[in-house]
Amino acid sequence: MNLVVRPAQPEDAAAIVGIFNPIIETGKYTVFDTPFTVEAEREYIANFPARGIFHVAVRQDDQKIVGFQSMEPFATYTHAFDHVGVVGTYVDLAERGHGIAGHLFDATFEVAQQKCYEKIFTFIRSDNPAALATYQRQGFQVIGTAHRQARINGRYVDELMVEKFL
Repeated sequence: MNLVVRPAQPEDAAAIVGIFNPIIETGKYTVFDTPFTVEAEREYIANFPARGIFHVAVRQDDQKIVGFQSMEPFATYTHAFDHVGVVGTYVDLAERGHGIAGHLFDATFEVAQQKCYEKIFTFIRSDNPAALATYQRQGFQVIGTAHRQARINGRYVDELMVEKFL
């Protein structure tokens, strides 16, 4: 699959929501439990932090957005965490297994280093082995488990904490 990874733009909001909401609705892959509106996503992109990184993966043959990845500063209330970013990666349910996440990570890692990030951190649902494998292929290591971290549809879910040093 030929992909172009580029920065997200407000006009990508409908395509992003079109990927994100079906993932949320499965109740399996993310702790997000409420679908997003196109308007809310457009505003989120328009007001994205200056040090943040938000990429979309666009399939070249039809210009369809097939995945996205965002990374924001870990915290803004202190400069002690300026070197740490928190990442989230989402690939269209119908497009998984084609290396899309790898392309997104490559682009994000490059820009992250330019923006002086040294470490990337995230949580992964412990019942999502495919996501864990994807992050591990990118060099992330599990550093702990947050037990009963989320409650999805009345059921507690542990989350794995993973990190990667750039």
